[in-house]
Amino acid sequence: MEWGDEAMQVGFVNELDLNDPRVAVVPELIQEYRKLGFTVSIEQGFAEHLYLPDHAFESQGAELASRADVIASADIHIRYHPPAATDLQHMQPGSVLFSLLDPFRDGDHVQALRAAGLTALSLQMVPRSTYLQKVDALSSQANLAGYAAVIIGAERLDRVMPMMTTPAGTIKPLHVLVIGVGVAGLQAIATAKRLGARVTAYDTRPEVAEQVQSLGARFLAIEVGKTEQTTDGYAKALTLDQLQQQQQGMIKALSEADLVITTAQVFGRPAPRIITREMLGQMRAGSLIIDMAVSSGGNVEGSRADQEIICEGVRLLGPTNLAGHFPRNASDVFSRNLLNLIRELLLDGYPVRALVRRSSDLRSLQGLDIELIYGDVLDPHSLPDAMQGCRLVFHSAAVFAYTGMPAAQLDDIA
Repeated sequence: MEWGDEAMQVGFVNELDLNDPRVAVVPELIQEYRKLGFTVSIEQGFAEHLYLPDHAFESQGAELASRADVIASADIHIRYHPPAATDLQHMQPGSVLFSLLDPFRDGDHVQALRAAGLTALSLQMVPRSTYLQKVDALSSQANLAGYAAVIIGAERLDRVMPMMTTPAGTIKPLHVLVIGVGVAGLQAIATAKRLGARVTAYDTRPEVAEQVQSLGARFLAIEVGKTEQTTDGYAKALTLDQLQQQQQGMIKALSEADLVITTAQVFGRPAPRIITREMLGQMRAGSLIIDMAVSSGGNVEGSRADQEIICEGVRLLGPTNLAGHFPRNASDVFSRNLLNLIRELLLDGYPVRALVRRSSDLRSLQGLDIELIYGDVLDPHSLPDAMQGCRLVFHSAAVFAYTGMPAAQLDDIA
C-alpha cells in the first residue's frame, strides 16, 4: 500500500461519543482528496448534527458505511481526538492516524496506539513557521477558541460590555483582562475590543506589547527579569521567583477586571499557575474568569474542566473545547489544515527523512520514498545534520511527528 495509491482509503467518523460536534472533513473537500488519488469513506450520519446530510458527501464521491466498517477499512484516520478503545481495536495495524494527540501528557494513549501498531502523527508538533501556517490546526482552533471565550463571557456576565449613554446616565464599559498573548489571546483581545470593552493584556514576553497596542488594548508591563520564548513563539516556563513577582504585579489589574481570560500554556508541560486563591480574594465579587488552559492543568487555582464553580466570590469557568462552540467554522478550518498536510506529504522535489531505530517503525509510510536514518533518535544533537534539506522529519520511536522541529526545542524534550 502506497500513499497516493488508488486503493488507499481515508476514513472519517464523527466524535460525538467524545462530546465533540466538530468533524474532520466537509463536503467540498472530498473531491480534493479524490484528486490526490485517495478513496474517501464516511460514517453514515457523519455530520447530520451540523445540517450536512449524507448526500452532500456522497454527491462529491464519498462512500458511506457504518462506523465499524469505516474504521476497519481505512488506511488513514483523520480526527480531533485519540480514538477510544472501542474504535482502536478495529483499526488495522500499519494504518496512520492524524490527530490532536498530547504525547507529553497522555502517555497512555500513545502506548495504546503503539500497541495497536498504528503510526500516529501529532498535529501539535507542527512548528509555528510561515511556511507551515497552512497546516497549523492548533492555531486555527485557538483562533476560534479566543473568540468563543469572549462571547461566552459576555453571555455569562450580568452587564453589557460597551459604554452606553442612556436617559438615566452613562453605563461604563466592562474591563477585560487577557493573560497570555498567543493566537487565542490576540483573538480574545480583538473580540473584546469590538464589543466595546476596555481591554488590558499581559504576557511574559515584552516583545508582544506592540501587537497588543495595535489592537487598541493596553499592555500590562510587569518586571520579572529575563524571559524567553521558543523558536516557535511559545513562552518558556518562568522560575518560581518570577512567578511570584508576576502574581504580585497582577493583583491590581485583577481587582479592576470584570472578565479575565487566561490562555497561558507552556509547550509540552503543565500550564503555569498564574492566579492563586489568595489573588481571587482581591477581585470583585461576581467577576468571571475563563481558564482556557484548564485541559493542561489550568492557570487558575480551583478551576475545573468543563465546570463552573464559585471561589472567593469569583466565578471560574473551565471550558475544554471552546472552538467546538462554533463547530461549522472549526470543522471548515481543521479540514483545510489536514488536507494541506496530506498534500505536503505527497509533494515532490523535497526529501522526507525518518529517524528510526528499525525500518519496520514506519512501514505504513513506505510509499513516501523515505530515507531512513538509524540511531538514537532522542539525541537532539544528532538532529540538525539529519534535517538538512528536509521538508518533514518523522519521529517514530515516540509515535508522533516532528514536522521540521528545531533542534533547540528538542533539548527541553530530551
